[in-house]
Amino acid sequence: MTSFKAVRLVEKLEPLVSETMPTPEPGPVETLVRVEAAGICHSDVHYWQGDPKLPPIPRTLGHEIAGVVEAVGDHVSEVSVGDRVGVHYQTSCGVCEFCVSDHDQFCVKGQMFGNTIDGGYAELVLAPSRNLVSIPDNVDIAHAAVMMCSTATVFHALRRSRLTAGESVAVFGLGGLGQSAVQLARAMGAGEVYGVDLHEAKREVAGRHGAIPIQGGPDASAAILDAGGADVALELVGSHITMRQAIDVLKPFGRAMAVGLASQPTQFTSFSDLIGREAEILGVADHVLTELPELLEMASAGSIDLTDVVTSEVPLDDAAINATFANLAEFGEGVRTVIRPDL
Repeated sequence: MTSFKAVRLVEKLEPLVSETMPTPEPGPVETLVRVEAAGICHSDVHYWQGDPKLPPIPRTLGHEIAGVVEAVGDHVSEVSVGDRVGVHYQTSCGVCEFCVSDHDQFCVKGQMFGNTIDGGYAELVLAPSRNLVSIPDNVDIAHAAVMMCSTATVFHALRRSRLTAGESVAVFGLGGLGQSAVQLARAMGAGEVYGVDLHEAKREVAGRHGAIPIQGGPDASAAILDAGGADVALELVGSHITMRQAIDVLKPFGRAMAVGLASQPTQFTSFSDLIGREAEILGVADHVLTELPELLEMASAGSIDLTDVVTSEVPLDDAAINATFANLAEFGEGVRTVIRPDL
């Protein structure tokens, strides 16, 4: 195969376009992966909007990638042709201070698929072998793709929040990240889990997985406080309004986790919001490579199930992907759409 199809961002806020790309040869420690599933993340829409920053263009978006190894470099021993793999979206050198301390998301030489390097809205993707993680046979390939970002990011957020058994969790935003967050919080031993969203259908999905549904909007904070408040609050929308609500619902010693990509500042008062409750606001940057095998094993064991999260699949087609972008930009219905090039 001397060429392959990709759907690419060529201009800010302009429709993505289909292009034919030359097939690369993997270097000594690289692999060529045939993409079987690529999730369309809300972050991709942020990149398309140039918020907070437009990627170098033209660029093939897509950082939730899973597929089958097509070819390997001469020095690759970790995987073989035909293996089912997920692609960790952050490349890393493996030797800098951040990599050796298991903080590879801050690697001094790191690149991101679908942002600084070409990603998964394509038939093929070139990836370092160290970025590949094995997908258990009983895990759906589309689910594995979504786990490479949405599920992994909220898993990292919950770990960073120091969630302990019995603590309550409020999840603001029940899209791809939020639905995974509900299931992970329950699997990690949380007590009450509040699922907040404007859309009834998304609240119903979260409710099926153990969340207490809360209508999104100005009364959401009061509803959670009336129920006792939250020890941990995850802001996944990327809005200063829901970030403010995540702070408001905290109990004493509570932790508000800033995960969504908000472009407007959130105002808070140091005494009443933090000091008076010994509360914390913590930023969450992506996830790390070592978390992915653990997540995939949880899926294999049935601790998390993304059947209700992957709500639609589309072909590798610019019109279908652009329609999905339009829906995401308006925070529309559906949870996660996955591109399936074989459709």
